Amino acid sequence: MITISASRWRLAAIGLLAAGVTGAIYLAGRLIQPDYAFSLLGSSPFAVKSALATTALGLAVVQVVLALRIYGKLPAGPLRVVRPAHRITGAVAFLITVPVALHCLIAYGVQLYNLRVAIHSLAGCFLYGAFAAKVLAVHTRRLPGWLLPVAGGTLAIVIGVLWYTSALWYYNGYQLPL
Repeated sequence: MITISASRWRLAAIGLLAAGVTGAIYLAGRLIQPDYAFSLLGSSPFAVKSALATTALGLAVVQVVLALRIYGKLPAGPLRVVRPAHRITGAVAFLITVPVALHCLIAYGVQLYNLRVAIHSLAGCFLYGAFAAKVLAVHTRRLPGWLLPVAGGTLAIVIGVLWYTSALWYYNGYQLPL
């Protein structure tokens, strides 16, 4: 008889949660009829969204630096200050992405008509699945030691991809630098 350890069940549950959240957002974005006139962020949503995305990217960099300190890879700062700072900057980064994501979902949905838009749409769906997985992993005991760094690194990379395919695209005159 094959037995699967409890930590593997937990890991599988976290993966299923991430896939479920990602899939639900993707499905909602494909089913929603885009409302291009919708603007949660004023008359110039690209400027506001780009500023919020840039702030989220900066906070993601701070998150990586703080995580490196937590894991003993950097010598700066006492852990009693670093751990709460990591939680707070993570929460703020998440909250900053919510109005951007809501605007994108309602105004555009999930679109796949060109490579930049497809990558941006899919990364946007994946961001919240990855975030849900990381939060669950943080609060679940007895998981593989590699899980949190991988989950956190994945979030930082996805935020970078989202920023590159949106804010940088906007700041660079609606073109991606290669």
